[in-house]
Amino acid sequence: MQTGPDFYNIDSLLQEDELMLRDAVRSFVAKDVLPVIEEAARDARFPMHLPKIMASLGIFGPTLPEEYGCAGASNVMYGLMMQELERGDSGIRSFASVQSSLVMYPIHRYGTEEQRRRWLPLLAAADAIGCFGLTEPDHGSDPGGMETRAVLDGDHYVLNGAKMWITNGGIADVAVVWAKLDGEVRGFLVEKDTPGFSAPEMKGKHSLRASVTSELVFQDCRIPAVNILPDARGLKAPLSCLTQARYGIAWGAIGAAQACYDTAREYALTRTQFDKPIASFQLVQQKLVFMLTEITKAQLLALHLGRMKDEGSMTFGHVSMAKRNNVDIALRIARMARDILGANGILDEYPVMRHMNNLESVRTYEGTHDIHTLILGQEITGIAAYS
Repeated sequence: MQTGPDFYNIDSLLQEDELMLRDAVRSFVAKDVLPVIEEAARDARFPMHLPKIMASLGIFGPTLPEEYGCAGASNVMYGLMMQELERGDSGIRSFASVQSSLVMYPIHRYGTEEQRRRWLPLLAAADAIGCFGLTEPDHGSDPGGMETRAVLDGDHYVLNGAKMWITNGGIADVAVVWAKLDGEVRGFLVEKDTPGFSAPEMKGKHSLRASVTSELVFQDCRIPAVNILPDARGLKAPLSCLTQARYGIAWGAIGAAQACYDTAREYALTRTQFDKPIASFQLVQQKLVFMLTEITKAQLLALHLGRMKDEGSMTFGHVSMAKRNNVDIALRIARMARDILGANGILDEYPVMRHMNNLESVRTYEGTHDIHTLILGQEITGIAAYS
């Protein structure tokens, strides 16, 4: 089982319970994810037997209170979980991110107590799967331009519109959907099999192949009025959910980078050219040094971000910096690893090409690299350059 590089002995900064939980998820990935993930990616399917095992480890909604069947863990623990899951595959981490940060979080923060009692224990146990509908076909980086509408009709809301690029959409039991009601962005819980609601799967992906990605379509979809999230008002509500998800991504990308580095280092030490291992050549060593240095910097960035989140001092700007940096370096590391592996780098005998393709999506979703650049630019200058 790969343990991942830890050049600065960052494990010494972790508490015993954080290390135990990290190692438990690491063992799960080694035992249950890695043996099946290449075939799943090849077949473009999500391994549906994994969520129940993940639930047994407390992976879903781990920072939420134990009274709802959750683990009540720290945010650093949550981050370490995401790191280990993405060491296996971005699609597995994406499943957990959506379930936890984009479905359970808004239900807990913005929902009624009845909604919490009904859904959170089911989602924590993987007895229900959730998805999050914000992005639309014509509105990605500008979610405020959404065209999905809700209209109150008696004791129901009627939804019309469409969402796109929805992780878990086709397998979800409940969707957290954002729509404009009287011009204001509001959140709604839409259950599967509701008349007028469909979730066709998006096919032909070269990235996140071991993940279900769907459209959500609403055609005069009638949902009970009690399914509105009463405290979710305005665009800040869905954006707060994205902040939670981006936090997990900042950690997850480290896992993908570690997997690529470990693979490249092992390959370089065993692959012989010109009668010596390619690890003895200066250019290969230069690549490995870059990889290890950037992973170490990303680890420190994520760990301090987690400590700030636990103490309540984290801002969305802090999250943007970590997501932007860590995904960017993970993708660069994946490309360097593929280069070290040469022609073998394109084979699914090795995880590098799969991680590289996945990271192309991770770089784009939950705020593109450029959008996070502009978020930070506004933090620095006080001037919004994206609107």
